[in-house]
Amino acid sequence: MTQLETAPASGASGSRWAAEDVGNIISLEHVNTTIPDQAPATVFYILGMGFTRDPHMNVGLNNMWVNVGEQQFHLPTRGTQLIPGHVGIVMPDLDALTGRLRSVQDQLAQTRFGFSVEDDHVAVTSPWGNRFRCYEPDSRFGDVRLGIPYVELETRPGAAAGIARFYKQVLRAPAALQDNGQGAAAQVPIGTYQWLAFRETDDHIPPYDGHHIAVYIADFSGPYDRLKARDLIMADVANHQFRFKEIVEPDSGAQLHTLEHEVRSLFHPMHRREMVNRNAEQSTGAYVRGHDALIPFGP
Repeated sequence: MTQLETAPASGASGSRWAAEDVGNIISLEHVNTTIPDQAPATVFYILGMGFTRDPHMNVGLNNMWVNVGEQQFHLPTRGTQLIPGHVGIVMPDLDALTGRLRSVQDQLAQTRFGFSVEDDHVAVTSPWGNRFRCYEPDSRFGDVRLGIPYVELETRPGAAAGIARFYKQVLRAPAALQDNGQGAAAQVPIGTYQWLAFRETDDHIPPYDGHHIAVYIADFSGPYDRLKARDLIMADVANHQFRFKEIVEPDSGAQLHTLEHEVRSLFHPMHRREMVNRNAEQSTGAYVRGHDALIPFGP
C-alpha cells in the first residue's frame, strides 16, 4: 500500500481553501479491544511496541490504558476482541521498533504475534490477532511523531457509499467515497490529521464482537437528535457522552456496518487530557539525562 492510499479525504467544497476545513468530528481519542491476559499485553504494547501504560488511570489488572501520543488503546481484561481491518500508528523510528519487536519474539512465541517490514510501514500483529501498520512521521500525519492517525475497517461490498453518506448527513463529517484500486472505501476525515476508513472486501468479516472507538464532536446535539430520531442511541447521554453502534443508510435505515462509537462532547472532563509518553529508547546501559519523556509532536 502506498502512502497516498491511506491519506485522508480532502474538503468537499470547491473553495481553494477546502483543505483547511474541519468537520464536526474533532478527534479520535481511543480504540478499545478487550484482551484475556494483561501479561502478554504488557510485553507486546509496552516492551515491544514501546508505548506507555497510563500511570494515572486503570493501573490494576482489570484494565490497561496504553498511551500512544495523544491517543490511547483501552484494553479491558475479558475475552478477545478483534478489529476487522487495522490501526495506523505513527512512530518516531521504525528501526528501533523492529529491534524491540525482535526482543519480545520468544516471550510471545505461543501467540499470534508477528511482524514484517513492508515498503513504507511495519506490519504488526498483536498476540491475539489485531493488526497494526506503523509509519514513520510524514506530512500526511501533520507534525505527529507518535500517535494513532487512523483506523481502517473492512466492510462488505456495496456498503462504502452508504457509510460515507451516514457520516456526512448524521455526524456532519466531510466523508467521501474513494477508490484507489484497493477497493472502494468510505473516507471519514477527523479533525486535522486523523481519519476513519471503511474499505470494501470480499473476504469473510467475522460477526461484530463489541470493539469500539471514542471520538469528540463539536456539535453534540445535532448528531444525537438525528441518531435518536432513527432509534440508534444504544446508551443515552451521561457524563457528556452517548453511544451508538449501527451505521445505516440515512434514508432507508438499512444496516451497513456495526462499530460502537463512544461520542463525547467538548465538555467531557477528559477532552484534551495530557498523556504521559516515555522515550522507549532509554535504558540503564545507554541512559541520556533529560530524555525520559517523548514529545509526540513537533520536529
